[in-house]
Amino acid sequence: MMNRRQFLQTAAAGVATLARPAHLSAAQYDLIIRGGRVIDPSLRLDAIRDVAIAGGRIAAVEANLAAEAAEVIDARGRLVVPGLLDIHTHYAREKEGPAVGLSDGVTGWIDAGSQGADRIAEMVAIARSAPQPGRVLINIGRAGILPEGDTMDLTLADVAAAKAAIARHRDFIVGVKARLSNNVAGANDVEVLRRAQEVASAFGLPVMIHMGQTVSPMSKLLPLLKRGDIVTHMYAPPPNSIIDDGGRILPEVLAARTRGVWFDVANGRNGHIRWDTVDRIVKTGFWPDTLSTDGNSMSRTTGVIDFPNVMSKFLMVGMPLSQVIACATVNPSRVFPLFHDRGTLKVGAPADVAILELRQGTFDFLDNYNNTRTGTERLFPSATLLGGKRAART
Repeated sequence: MMNRRQFLQTAAAGVATLARPAHLSAAQYDLIIRGGRVIDPSLRLDAIRDVAIAGGRIAAVEANLAAEAAEVIDARGRLVVPGLLDIHTHYAREKEGPAVGLSDGVTGWIDAGSQGADRIAEMVAIARSAPQPGRVLINIGRAGILPEGDTMDLTLADVAAAKAAIARHRDFIVGVKARLSNNVAGANDVEVLRRAQEVASAFGLPVMIHMGQTVSPMSKLLPLLKRGDIVTHMYAPPPNSIIDDGGRILPEVLAARTRGVWFDVANGRNGHIRWDTVDRIVKTGFWPDTLSTDGNSMSRTTGVIDFPNVMSKFLMVGMPLSQVIACATVNPSRVFPLFHDRGTLKVGAPADVAILELRQGTFDFLDNYNNTRTGTERLFPSATLLGGKRAART
């Protein structure tokens, strides 16, 4: 039996336990990413910070956060950035695509015209089942990407079919793709773009044009673009690149950017990027608005490899790290409304995070013509969080 003194001591201990602050007895956050170099251009932040997550959203971004969490990720020596947004992929070609992208840090994606009206439902089904937000651009060529050229037969640029397909899938089709290269549209390029605009304008959607090696000069194609449209493969070499023979940016290119047309990289594999053309354009100071891969689930076997590798190519040619991160996060968040609350680590935003490793060394980077350039830095994916949950590495 306890005496009075023992009873009072026990009671006092119980009161003290009940009065203990909740954060000492229970985790305040679901997860904290500790000690990483947080780079978030949307917040103009580049500093060592802790990132706290609760309920699938960013709860705090602070130095030396004094709090408990159910899970902690040690990010010392790593970069912590908003989840990457890849606005030119072909992830919807196969069901594995979105998961591969997620593993590499991609927490939002756009399939850029893999299919047209005839088979768009297949792309929509993959986007609908993807782990991260994904949407599709409908190819103005109703049969999609064809070896013989999507719209070499102009009847395939079927306005009525495209409009009907968008009406059926308005929640997942977010734009129209017009591939305009010589081996895709041939001499039909201007009319194909005109038809793409007719479709897009009916729904208030953007058009993305695949440029490079077109029959028509860019000076004839670019005036057909409106605010919010996208020029992809902007580093494609001549004929008909965005620079003239003297290495100057075409005035129509400058005018397009001024009126709100976006310029995107889309690394890809064939005919889209060549180092000497990159050099000439970089000299003018005309940098991309967005970086993208033009990738799919097989990209790791090509010169694309993954999104962080494409980002590294632009570190190599002199783009500052913060700008590289911006071109993969906050900038693409402004291109498609789907991403309006992403590409940022601001408090309250979805907790989509890419943890990257920036390694120093000697790294080779390929263009689309088997030319190699060597750089001294390369980004590698380390971990991805989607809605505050760790994604599996594939």
